[in-house]
Amino acid sequence: MAAKLDFTTFRNVINGKLTSAAVTRHSFNPSTGEPNPQVPISTAEDVDAAVAAAQEAFKLWSKTSHEERAKAVLGLADAIEAHAEQFLDLTIREQGKPKLIAGFEIQAAVANLRANSKLELKPTVLEDTEEKKVIQRFTPLGVAVGIVPWNFPLMIACQKIGPAVMSGCTTIIKPSPYSPYTDLKVVELAQQFFPPGVVQVLSGDDTLGPMLTKHPGPAKISFTGSSFTGKKVMASASKTLKRVTLELGGNDPAIVCEDVDFEKAIPKIAFTAFIHSGQVCAAIKRIFVHESIHEKFRDALVEAVKQFKVGPGDEEGVTHGPIQNMMQFNKVKNLFADIEKEKWTVATGGRSDLGRPGYFVEPTIIDRPPIDSRIVTEEPFGPIVPIVTWNDEASVIKEANNAKMGLGASVWSRDIERAQRIADQLEAGCVWVNNHAELSNNTSFGGHKESGIGYEGGLGGMMGYCNAQSVHITKK
Repeated sequence: MAAKLDFTTFRNVINGKLTSAAVTRHSFNPSTGEPNPQVPISTAEDVDAAVAAAQEAFKLWSKTSHEERAKAVLGLADAIEAHAEQFLDLTIREQGKPKLIAGFEIQAAVANLRANSKLELKPTVLEDTEEKKVIQRFTPLGVAVGIVPWNFPLMIACQKIGPAVMSGCTTIIKPSPYSPYTDLKVVELAQQFFPPGVVQVLSGDDTLGPMLTKHPGPAKISFTGSSFTGKKVMASASKTLKRVTLELGGNDPAIVCEDVDFEKAIPKIAFTAFIHSGQVCAAIKRIFVHESIHEKFRDALVEAVKQFKVGPGDEEGVTHGPIQNMMQFNKVKNLFADIEKEKWTVATGGRSDLGRPGYFVEPTIIDRPPIDSRIVTEEPFGPIVPIVTWNDEASVIKEANNAKMGLGASVWSRDIERAQRIADQLEAGCVWVNNHAELSNNTSFGGHKESGIGYEGGLGGMMGYCNAQSVHITKK
């Protein structure tokens, strides 16, 4: 059974030891604006120490068996579950998530670790004749850096830790400055199951990411965040030809056909368009509704959204919390300013200032804005969603694909054959029929176009932490 943790102090983990720094900083509780606890601002010396420890630990960890790795990963999963209540409270304070969504994140982190513990890239015999034998095997890259975003820090950190260590890599987690707390604690917890240097964490400011991506020691960068920052990560990593996995932004379309099952579709679309107040890369961002059902669909969706309760995550009955940080809050408010400026039609909501502490925004639906307006072409990453209409299948597919991003998409119809025909033409890494953003730990998740490079999850995700090696054996 895992030893209990102190959830009031937060430090780096370097080579199995808790360390602080001469300079610290803090983020803010997005529900109240009050300061959260102090965390270290890591230095270049901290980065050097963590990389050196990870490189040393790799020598032995890369030679461990699948069973040894799985035992450690499952131990961490069980320990997170044992500390679920503390992680729940911390998640609410750090991110503002309502209890339901915070609980989902913790459960998803645990489930992902357990799923990864079962994955193994075994050698494959590609050819075996009297003359020769060809074997393909996968060997761990070395030190992997996991750069974690602020919207689901615990879940995404575990999504990076699991495949890294199961492949035989060692890893350094770099949380967002806006939400470092759950990541610092989960890596502290990991020290009870992994040898020193295998799983480490460094907290810092905006200088830490570049220090890690340009450092010559790491062999792999796994980054989750915006497309804008992802391009910077790729440019920095290219200096030493690091392998990169980039899971970036999305502007997911949902195509709603005239034969949609309203009773089933409306709750799902409302939920996945506004989950975590729209701060989800694979949330629905653009709703394309057949014009013959536009008013009925709009009114039903508005009614569903009006049932949402916005407030602090620990308040009873709250379904939607605040924007996680001031930077994103200002971006969302800037988009809301276009409502009046561009004379958009508001079906519900419209307020970006609720007159209370914290970064709260009213869930908002914009009815039929111009197809080239910002609310359609840009990812808002906030609780504001446009509805546009269509009447021609070829045209709506073209408009759905008319985006720089291609993370997710969905088609909603009773006619499964038709829905799949449309889905097959959508430029997105994940396409759902009569659902959206429902992910499996056994499948690889990644984006097309500017939504990313490479994959997270499943055996495909694990391959991203490995070199492929073919062994050619001449028998005669």
